[in-house]
Amino acid sequence: MSAVTDPAALRPLRTLTWVVYALYAASFMLGITALAAIIINYIKRPAVVGTVYASHFAWQIRTFWIGLAGMVLAIVTMAILIGWLVAAATVVWAIYRLVVGALKLMEDQPIAEGKYGLAADHA
Repeated sequence: MSAVTDPAALRPLRTLTWVVYALYAASFMLGITALAAIIINYIKRPAVVGTVYASHFAWQIRTFWIGLAGMVLAIVTMAILIGWLVAAATVVWAIYRLVVGALKLMEDQPIAEGKYGLAADHA
């Protein structure tokens, strides 16, 4: 599939990508917004194929599922007292991914996934 480059066609997709990042950010206060964000990611994923926003959607989806797994692991390990550390590490990791995603989106740049769920540095 060829890349979409028409600015008029990309504008609503860029706005939608911002909305999803905002929903994920809001989930730190209101957890239910992450559910809304992941649903939007999956429903609108076909619309972003061939655009710079496809990498953002993949990044957001991975952030959700890995973050959810991290929090489940944190809950399971609360009994042996390392759960708090696992939860804190998961939150820091998720915030990192949201910030990196937002910065790349501001520049209209795709995100390249590197090792350990961190952004690959192409500088």
